[in-house]
Amino acid sequence: MLESTMQHLMTATARRRTFTLVAIGLVTSISIANAEPTFHVYAPSPNSKQLWVIAAKPSSAGLELAVESKVDMGFAGSTIAVHLTKPILYVGAGGGARDAVPAAVISLAASGAVTGQQPFKLKHGTAYLSTDRSSRFLLSADYGSGAVDIYGLDDKGAPTKWVAGRDEGRKEAHCILPSPDNKHLYIPYVKGNNALLQYRFDAKTGSLEPMEPANAMPPAGTGPRHMAYHPTLPVVYFSNEQHLGVSVYDRDGQGRLKFRKVCDAVTADEPKEGISSSDIVITPDGRFLFAGIRGHQRDFDWITRYRIAENGDLSLIGRTPADKIPWGFALSPKAEFLLVTAWTGATITAYKIGQDGSLAKAASVPCDKNIFDIVAR
Repeated sequence: MLESTMQHLMTATARRRTFTLVAIGLVTSISIANAEPTFHVYAPSPNSKQLWVIAAKPSSAGLELAVESKVDMGFAGSTIAVHLTKPILYVGAGGGARDAVPAAVISLAASGAVTGQQPFKLKHGTAYLSTDRSSRFLLSADYGSGAVDIYGLDDKGAPTKWVAGRDEGRKEAHCILPSPDNKHLYIPYVKGNNALLQYRFDAKTGSLEPMEPANAMPPAGTGPRHMAYHPTLPVVYFSNEQHLGVSVYDRDGQGRLKFRKVCDAVTADEPKEGISSSDIVITPDGRFLFAGIRGHQRDFDWITRYRIAENGDLSLIGRTPADKIPWGFALSPKAEFLLVTAWTGATITAYKIGQDGSLAKAASVPCDKNIFDIVAR
């Protein structure tokens, strides 16, 4: 009897060990299958008039960043956007002669290498480029003039002509990004403008129509700058250039914005003069949000980290030190890494995103100064 019982226990133990090993192997296989593959980072440099192409190779040690090439652009490109389905990038200059601002369509190989570029002209300079959700239009907001421009894209993703635009008599437009349903556009204006203009967007023609009210009236002194949409909720987040933190807005059934709250990034006794917010990104699962704080006149450069509640509210988790003047943000294709440019620190740095919203520096590569926009694919 004792021998039989012992044999049963040994058999059961062996089965449990076998199951455990199989489970571990399964988890390992799933982990490998879901791991971030090699990707590329693209950053235009207005200083050298080049497009920096950086290979990012995840490894067991973290991530390796290496400059793969520097592609001569022939103009001081500063903003960059990626086509949603095609291997195409769009790079534009921040200023130039009206109707003749230089820009280019960048073609990519399957490897991520640049294979060619096609020049085109913008009506105004651009502080922010994006495509609409169908990739039929290229959208631009100009900081200098405040103008908004819409350009048609052909079946190959190349710009065809200017199709629509708005000039509301305000300067310092800072972002243009279509709503997830592709029906609305919101244009934040910073500093003294402190405006948040809202439009209905016709995804067939590219035309814009002001909503009522035309201005969502952000609270005084906030200065909404860049934006990010919640992936599942009708909620929009804005990094505040003036009020250091992130503003939360709800979108109603007609797409109108309604201010909900500001989640502060600094305490009441911390410095605020000579400091401003920069870019903002949200993880695809809607759990975390990251925004930059730039210490222009003091040593105060951070990446602020926020947790997103089920109702879309934000809570500040903490701040991660950044190289001098963190400016442009991008997530890696599978959102395992946050990529950040440093305006005067002259680096592009990758941070591993933890399950708890933490950021751990994974790799960094030197680059030109004054790079402020970046994409990864």
